[in-house]
Amino acid sequence: MSSIHACASLALLLALGCAPGAQAAGGLPPAPAAGQPDVSQDLAEAQRLINQKDWLGALAQLKIAQRKDRKNADVYNLMGYSYRKSGQLDDAFDSYHTALRLDPRHRGAHEYIGEAYLQAHQPDKAREHLAALRTICGEGCDEYQDLAKALAAYPSTPVAK
Repeated sequence: MSSIHACASLALLLALGCAPGAQAAGGLPPAPAAGQPDVSQDLAEAQRLINQKDWLGALAQLKIAQRKDRKNADVYNLMGYSYRKSGQLDDAFDSYHTALRLDPRHRGAHEYIGEAYLQAHQPDKAREHLAALRTICGEGCDEYQDLAKALAAYPSTPVAK
């Protein structure tokens, strides 16, 4: 990759990092190692579509990235996010599980699978991912804070007497 192309890609990713959906990737992806496919432009375009709430467009772009790099946890995390937001929870879980298999410490995937578990009415599983985030990055990281807020807002079922 040329240095101009790398700088342009990084600038685009940094610009997108300020957008509301930017946390879907769990932060900026690391630069690809020598010999690894570069999907940064695909991820940036998918993030742009996510910011526009174009879940199906984002999924189409992410599938292009997935064909290029099947070992990129950020691709699968964004796929999970897009599937979840489009109401396809089973596909979201599959994508998040793949992201976490590839990178067990992926903060974004832990946060978003926790939120998916809340959507699926499984708060105990969400709490497991909150605990994982506590171990990975502590209670001060954004992903921990966001999932903790989602859990706190989750309606608890009153205990029958």
